[in-house]
Amino acid sequence: MTKRGEFGDALRALDDAGIPSFLTAHSGLPGPRGNLELLAAFGDVAPDGLILGLVGADDEYLAACAAAALGRLVVEGTAERADEVVALLRGQAQDARWRVREGVAMALQRLGDRDAARLRDVAHAWAHDPDPLVQRAAVAGICEPRLLRDPRTAQCALDACRDATASLAARPAPERRRAQVRVLRRALGYCWSVAVAGCPDLGLPAFAALEPSTDADVGWIVRENRTKARLARLLGPG
Repeated sequence: MTKRGEFGDALRALDDAGIPSFLTAHSGLPGPRGNLELLAAFGDVAPDGLILGLVGADDEYLAACAAAALGRLVVEGTAERADEVVALLRGQAQDARWRVREGVAMALQRLGDRDAARLRDVAHAWAHDPDPLVQRAAVAGICEPRLLRDPRTAQCALDACRDATASLAARPAPERRRAQVRVLRRALGYCWSVAVAGCPDLGLPAFAALEPSTDADVGWIVRENRTKARLARLLGPG
């Protein structure tokens, strides 16, 4: 059995009151890496009420677990409930804590595994959101290699990267110094390479279109992505 499966069995054996302390005890924090297997297992088995109760928790790991688990609630809910959970997830995308924001990206990927069309709808809407952290969630969530085997999702990932990059380039210089905008820029510094690798026929021309830009941030995004092996292999020498 995988570690994720083992953690799932352990969580099922606990009542709702005991799960948060188990998560904290096995989180791997403080440390260099949080326990992602446990985080995923929580999303697999946690009761809906507990997930919703931990959204925005003061404990960053608990909040990240809850954010990631929201993806399952979108998939399993009624249409009205799913819309409510997507709105809740958007709020978590704006969290100041990076682990919670990563949880949101994982939630979108969980959604994409089960309902690629719904993920594409969310990514398209969020890539046009005025909040740079929501834009960041869109590109970080959909730019996942396993999801880009679907040509429509691969196209959507490229569109999200292009739209978020254009939005960043349109922001005035003082606004670009905001921490939230820098977070978006960092995401675009690797997500383009994932999106291009997922759909090279369309992705390489889209990436090439960024090359002539004189915008400093767009130039940085191009240079960062060129250092990624997945893109370097496609671009070849030179």
